[in-house]
Amino acid sequence: MEELHIGNLKIKLPIIQGGMGIGVSMSGLAGTVANHGGVGVIAVAGLGMFEPDYARNFLEANARALKKEIQKAKAMTDGVLGVNIMVALTNFSNLVKTSIEEGIDIIFAGAGLPLNLPQYLTEGAKTKLVPIVSSGRAAKILCSKWKGLFDYLPDAIVVEGPKAGGHLGFKREQLDDPDFALEKLLPEVVEQVKYFEEKYRTKIPVIAAGGIYTGGDIKNIMDMGASGVQMGTRFVTTDECDASMDFKQTYIDSKEEDMEIVNSPVGMPGRAIFNEFIAKVRRGEKRPIKCPYQCLRTCDIKTTPYCIVAVLVNAQKGNFYNGYAFAGSNAYKATKVISVKETIESLVREYKEE
Repeated sequence: MEELHIGNLKIKLPIIQGGMGIGVSMSGLAGTVANHGGVGVIAVAGLGMFEPDYARNFLEANARALKKEIQKAKAMTDGVLGVNIMVALTNFSNLVKTSIEEGIDIIFAGAGLPLNLPQYLTEGAKTKLVPIVSSGRAAKILCSKWKGLFDYLPDAIVVEGPKAGGHLGFKREQLDDPDFALEKLLPEVVEQVKYFEEKYRTKIPVIAAGGIYTGGDIKNIMDMGASGVQMGTRFVTTDECDASMDFKQTYIDSKEEDMEIVNSPVGMPGRAIFNEFIAKVRRGEKRPIKCPYQCLRTCDIKTTPYCIVAVLVNAQKGNFYNGYAFAGSNAYKATKVISVKETIESLVREYKEE
């Protein structure tokens, strides 16, 4: 595998561990992946849920928890670390500022177009900005806006296809449409980015994401023009993943037919592992009394059947009576929990064998 360069960052392996909230990829997983040559990513969404004053001090608790996780990860590694911040979060700007203040290497921003992200960069900041898009059109809009408003181009772009886990940037009917497959989207994004690379004599690596599970998958998508890959699901069933063993076991116990598309309260479809909680929602049995956090701009408590943050925290802790696990389309392929080191060694071996 070739090195991945994002700005002046040299990443030994072109593998970015996807940010998985809430509490699935924290400092434990991110620091270990970074130690083994990839980019370790802390998912920012809901980190404050693990702080005792979360309900009373929403902004403060989240910023404090994020600082702690970045500092813990930095203490573990000299490798490259990132954070994943959802644009849909009501405290998006606060979390971006906190990440830059803490000197994080890369901010990955998705679940909405981060049109104003460069405005948060402070003088001397070394943080790289990497938007997550789901089309060539979105990549073009972002590059044009950033260049026009801030004289800044993305340091890299992640294109995420419809086989990813969690919230998906597609309409439900597009998820199985070949026109929206990652293999179709990647060349379109590469083509749009190429214009800006040539015009401004710069390099903007395009990173492919969504449904990439094996080293063979990495080889195939990089042969199609990707400079690197982002993968989350494969890293869930590792010793160092920050979720509970019950969460990891859900992946191991799952079957292909258990990979379900749910209607998330965020207003996007999401991919999860089917369980009784999802069945109850479909039967109309779930209804929250109040919204404790107001953490997402796109969530309407009057119409949503449940609080997505509470559901994902419950799942992270292994409480599947009141939650479910987000997962990529290949989660059912997991057979056992192994170390990050073994996982990366397997990916490299599979890549070479392809």
